[in-house]
Amino acid sequence: MNKSTNLRSLSAQLIERVVDKGESLSTVLPTAQKKLSDKDSALVQEICFGVMRTLPQLEALIGKLMERPLKGKQRVLHYLIMVGLYQLLYTRVPAHAALAETVAGAETLKRQSMKGLLNGVLRQFQRQQEALVAEVDKGPQRHLFPGWLLKRLQLAWPDQWSAITTASNQRPPMWLRVNRQHHNRDEWLALLAESGKNAVPDADAPDALRLEQPAAVTQLPGFEQGWVTVQDVSAQRCALWLEPQNGESILDLCAAPGGKTTHILEIAPQAKVMAVDVDNQRLMRVKENLQRLSMQAEVRQGDGRDPQSWCGDQQFDRILLDAPCSATGVIRRHPDIKWLRRDSDIAELANLQREILQAAWSRLKPGGTMLYATCSILPDENHQQIANFLQLQADAEAVTLPGGSIHGLQVFPEADGGDGFFYAKLVKKAS
Repeated sequence: MNKSTNLRSLSAQLIERVVDKGESLSTVLPTAQKKLSDKDSALVQEICFGVMRTLPQLEALIGKLMERPLKGKQRVLHYLIMVGLYQLLYTRVPAHAALAETVAGAETLKRQSMKGLLNGVLRQFQRQQEALVAEVDKGPQRHLFPGWLLKRLQLAWPDQWSAITTASNQRPPMWLRVNRQHHNRDEWLALLAESGKNAVPDADAPDALRLEQPAAVTQLPGFEQGWVTVQDVSAQRCALWLEPQNGESILDLCAAPGGKTTHILEIAPQAKVMAVDVDNQRLMRVKENLQRLSMQAEVRQGDGRDPQSWCGDQQFDRILLDAPCSATGVIRRHPDIKWLRRDSDIAELANLQREILQAAWSRLKPGGTMLYATCSILPDENHQQIANFLQLQADAEAVTLPGGSIHGLQVFPEADGGDGFFYAKLVKKAS
């Protein structure tokens, strides 16, 4: 990083790109981080993720502190003020340093004349912090969710919506999956303990454990050798419920970044797996994951709605369809989802899922099994989608999963548990 880089102004520019220009944080942040030291990279990530998490509260505070919002070319300063507020409220950065660096950010952005305004607003907040936060937190913005999504959750889950939003606004736990081809979970836990770290095994998923403190993958025993993979416990349940067997032909559809592809091969190393995704860039991640774990799968680029173009008339014994979705179950991992999604997206996504589901079904052998999964918590993409499919598809039969219904199993994000996920297991009746 060159000396003139101001981390607060950089964060403000990234936040502006997400909120005002609709770019994804997982796209813009890594590019910026490449030029930073590990320490600076961690601070920029903390600020960007934190502001995305708490955006409605910060917006409401700025509304109390300023008569008129900053617009047009000054808009980036609106986000710079947010960066200052976030540090004062939620980080251990000493207040004087947070203030000085944030105000200096105006200079880096060539808005020198605005330094006085920034300084005044942030100091006023410091003086009135307790009263302002108490006032703002009386309103609906205390849930830190966009209104349209809050309304959908309240309607769909009248008893659970509050717990869902609370869990979604927390920092996510770090889950790992032990590669059973190398070690069983207890053996790897012992290696982890030797390295001075602790983890909690999951009661149901046999390969899953949660680190008590998140760590860099370079600190995990055997990560480079493929002994362990970072994967949320809810995502791990997909391959477990698919129940892949050696010798079967298995399709992993919408496979990127490849966590489920490699899990299938850990469970059934002699299975013939085809991993398909529409996004060529993300397929690179599938190939990297396969390479790190020294595994073989056929990787193809293709649209799930048109299987003819990437597998001809080939039929599969099992299909894992991790359908494109609103990702409302993984907001704690991607808080920008709250501001990138629109209410109108949900119907469009449900249509896309229906088309892929029907096309993929045509590639399942009679007697074969499909696991339909999403990381969504909205019924339109989940229970309703499966109910409609079963009504239309005479040769489809549902397998009720533990804790679920005939139309599938919905799990919600939990502080020390997995992400929000949905699963439906379907079997094609033998003709």
